[in-house]
Amino acid sequence: MKSDLQHIKILDFTTEQGAKLPLLSLSFKVFGKPLNEAPVVLVNHALTGNSNVCGDDGWWKSLVGEDKCIDLNQYTVLAFNIPGNGFDNDKRNLINNYKDFTARDIAKIFVLGLQELKIQSLFAVIGGSVGGGIAWELATLHPKLIEHVIPIASDWKSTDWLIANCYLQDLILNNSSNPIADARVHAMLCYRTPISFKTKFDRTTNESLGVFNIESWLNYHGRKLQERFNLSTYKLMNQLLKTIDISRGRESFETAVSEIQSHIHIVGVDSDLFFTASENKETYFKLKELNIKTDYYEIKSIHGHDAFLIEYKQLNEFLSPIFNNKIKKVA
Repeated sequence: MKSDLQHIKILDFTTEQGAKLPLLSLSFKVFGKPLNEAPVVLVNHALTGNSNVCGDDGWWKSLVGEDKCIDLNQYTVLAFNIPGNGFDNDKRNLINNYKDFTARDIAKIFVLGLQELKIQSLFAVIGGSVGGGIAWELATLHPKLIEHVIPIASDWKSTDWLIANCYLQDLILNNSSNPIADARVHAMLCYRTPISFKTKFDRTTNESLGVFNIESWLNYHGRKLQERFNLSTYKLMNQLLKTIDISRGRESFETAVSEIQSHIHIVGVDSDLFFTASENKETYFKLKELNIKTDYYEIKSIHGHDAFLIEYKQLNEFLSPIFNNKIKKVA
């Protein structure tokens, strides 16, 4: 299942912080039915993800594919690369002034991409972690654009706890002699949980290396990210994770969501240390009070934040009713 990487030129974009970018390249892939022949599902990638959402090396291939939950026989799946994520290998697209950007800026860039592709409506926007935060931003920027908004292991704002961890990540990325690998080691402690580590390692050791297996595993993940990520990309993606907040510049959360006509499906993870289930439930109850169509689902897992990349059986159970039997003909 191969899709060619395509590009859209975004001209004269100004960020929330006032930074002016004369040219941005927005790369993307399309899977399934051709554009304008079927309902469109926009998939937003997470911090280390990209537009390869399905196929042999797709990071969500258990969810997206032919005869799968998001069925490519029925839908057009669109996946943008966040500019600066490095996937297109275009060094001109690397963003060094990462603090110029917020999650909302990326949502605005995605909207420009949709307009260029002449997509006037989306059946669904789905994303995990920072991808879910960008989905929230899209829903508030264009409250009539999306039929189903599906933020997974995410929320409409970065909490103090998340901001604190992003701050520590930023310190590591700017001060460590081995920044990408070291930052990744710290991040893995937030993506998983103590019980997940105990179940997987249980204090066992790697005799050949003379270290605990947990240390060997963390070092492996640090090395692997270092091989395919660059420093400016990691700094940018961490900044986006830190700046999710649909209420910024608006009177309140209530004001931000008041015009939304989408059906919002919140998927939390009971053990998530980043976007906690309690915060997700609070969001759900606020939306119910405002009479906004919303549902809440909760993944049960020992694996914490990363459960949205692991617990596919539960995800399929939650999401299948949304994507099955609701196919709309495109005019």
